[in-house]
Amino acid sequence: MLVISIISTKGGVGKTTTAANLGGFAADAGLRVLLLDLDVQPTLSSYFALDARAPAGIYELLAFNERHLDQLVSHTTIAGLDLVLSNDDRGELNTLLLHAPDGRLRLRHLLPALAPFYDLLLIDTQGARSVLLEMAVLASNLALSPVTPEILAARELRRGTLQLIEDIGPYRHLGIEPPPLHLLINRVHPVSANARLIQQTLRQMFEGQAGVRVLDTDVPAIEAHPRAATRGLPVHREEYRQPAGRVAPSALVTMRTLAGELFPQWRERFECVTGRHDARGISGSEKHGGHT
Repeated sequence: MLVISIISTKGGVGKTTTAANLGGFAADAGLRVLLLDLDVQPTLSSYFALDARAPAGIYELLAFNERHLDQLVSHTTIAGLDLVLSNDDRGELNTLLLHAPDGRLRLRHLLPALAPFYDLLLIDTQGARSVLLEMAVLASNLALSPVTPEILAARELRRGTLQLIEDIGPYRHLGIEPPPLHLLINRVHPVSANARLIQQTLRQMFEGQAGVRVLDTDVPAIEAHPRAATRGLPVHREEYRQPAGRVAPSALVTMRTLAGELFPQWRERFECVTGRHDARGISGSEKHGGHT
């Protein structure tokens, strides 16, 4: 099971939509995908409609070491896409884990119970520095950080997210290597000269920095993203054709390119995703009441 934490110490950069869209795309490619919602604001937990809701969620997993999947795992209406709901309404987990001897390593120790059942685990995190965020990163094979093409976002990335990766470096003494950090430039306006300039600046800023890579793929700012979120669909199903006259590629092409760059071992699977039908052969519009 490959574990990806989607992180940023700055809110509003698109972590939840990145997790939902990557998860939905990978599931449509036939992978077994689990989403883990670690955010106190449970946006990811309400993104997709559920076929079956589990009685427990992230609180029971981390507070009580619950390992039974029938208690923890909710099933979305997307075939192959499951979810552990955020249910830490009072924000108690940060305090609990802060004072627990294994706090920052607890998720890492619990993942073997999930590994036989999933190919990919995507962890959505809080947009602030916390024990939960450090715990997620220490459990991951890769950390993915969306960053918007704004100079303040770039500065916060260096001050917050990169500092977090540096601060968990001492866990190397326990044989735990901090994961590589991939930066995803998100919400790029194709006609904005300022956005292009900041993209170039970001790539130059981190060129040659060990453990940090700016992805070649960026995600354009297109209307398909809010439309997809409103309908509870992964964005590649909402827009699988490039609209006439637009410079930016279709959402399907962007997600295929992004997933292929992140997970080259599954690239052939990703090439088969069309966006027109899910794995069960039901179109998104049919499943959601035929809305257009």
